Amino acid sequence: MFAVPSIIYIAHLKNMLDTPNVRTVHESLTPRLGGVAVFAGFMSALTIFAPLNNGVQQLLAGCIILFFVGLKDDLVSISVAKKFVGQLLATGVVMIMADVRITSFQGILGIEELPIGISYAFTFFAIVGITNAINLIDGLDGLAGSIVLIIVSTFGYYFYQYGGPGYQNYAFVAVCVVGGIMGFLRYNFHRASIFMGDTGSLVCGFIVSILTIQFIEMGLTVGQPFGSAAPAVALGILFVPLFDTLRVFIVRMMAGRSPFSPDKNHVHHRILAMGFQQISTVMLLGLLNVVVILLVINFAYLGNLVLIGLLVGLSLILSLFLGVYHSRAERQRVAS
Repeated sequence: MFAVPSIIYIAHLKNMLDTPNVRTVHESLTPRLGGVAVFAGFMSALTIFAPLNNGVQQLLAGCIILFFVGLKDDLVSISVAKKFVGQLLATGVVMIMADVRITSFQGILGIEELPIGISYAFTFFAIVGITNAINLIDGLDGLAGSIVLIIVSTFGYYFYQYGGPGYQNYAFVAVCVVGGIMGFLRYNFHRASIFMGDTGSLVCGFIVSILTIQFIEMGLTVGQPFGSAAPAVALGILFVPLFDTLRVFIVRMMAGRSPFSPDKNHVHHRILAMGFQQISTVMLLGLLNVVVILLVINFAYLGNLVLIGLLVGLSLILSLFLGVYHSRAERQRVAS
């Protein structure tokens, strides 16, 4: 909260502003360096107060790498290949130096412990996928921040309650992210005076991905509330960003385009097209994520396959609804 006004002032002074275009929803020149403030709040709190063992030190190192990658992209725009190299380096630090990885599928399709090569490959895919899912959903004022807040708060609670000596310090990570995001959201809700930018979305996405992996691994320890259902519960906690990313990739490929080609077909764009305002769209997607989290938590006893089946079924219903439904105003606009 202390840093953002200074960043807004400097961004306007130096003309470091995000220009509206065909894909964006905002209508005026807006700074997109809010991630600098989120990172500053997160890093200062974590390094002062948190124990940095069990991979948290390497998580911070990965965040620093992605912070500079995102900062350069926000200032001068860099290629997708360079962004990918940054994600590769950050992922390598946590996987190789801290051995943070998914070691078991916990009975999904009868698969238990993974061979080490497959474990590294799958973990890399998971980290890059979740990081970019958070990056892609950053399309409305307050949306990415609100979704990250919900996800990280949920993970933080379970790390605090059930983490034990191996995972409890990840509750510190979660609380520090919550603090950074809350200070930023004060200026980011509609109409936003600053955006998160790639600086914030890449760092937040990376932190969420590491928390997800550690949450799944925590399911292998004794006394956890979800036991072997931890992977499916984790997917439910990440429902909105994962659903949005998979949906737009599939829609683009079905249309014969590259899955990475930009468009206005994200879930928030579709809800806006129905006639909702920005704030109500953000509240609706936040509520959806909370409802799915409560669903998977309360039905965790059904096991991974049933929960994943429920999530896939819900995704298909929502996709059909988003593809078919148009508001009366939208139909009139198209007709005219």
